[in-house]
Amino acid sequence: MRGAWLAAVVVAVSGCARRQEPESVTRARALMEGAEQTSGNLALRCEPEDADVYLDGVLQGQCSDFTGSPKGLRVGVGLHHVEVKKQGFWPYTTYYEASGARARLTIQLRPMPAPGGGAP
Repeated sequence: MRGAWLAAVVVAVSGCARRQEPESVTRARALMEGAEQTSGNLALRCEPEDADVYLDGVLQGQCSDFTGSPKGLRVGVGLHHVEVKKQGFWPYTTYYEASGARARLTIQLRPMPAPGGGAP
């Protein structure tokens, strides 16, 4: 008898937890679940190819790692700071905001003048 009473209480409590929510809330939940966070894939082509790539100040690898075949630099949601550096060259810096599509960036680093090789 005690087990039947406990089962009736569990059924009653679980029934209360499943109230019908308004249709607008149901639609909003469906839209939020279906919304995809925008990310991007940035294919890089650099000269020199062994220049270092930084995303938001964190080293990601060399430029040749992100040529787009087979992969590019995966970028998450938001605005990101992209830098390409190599010793002896002026650094390149830009900002990129993911749009959900693949973008290609071609970078040609300019050499710095040799020390002491400037004008007299």
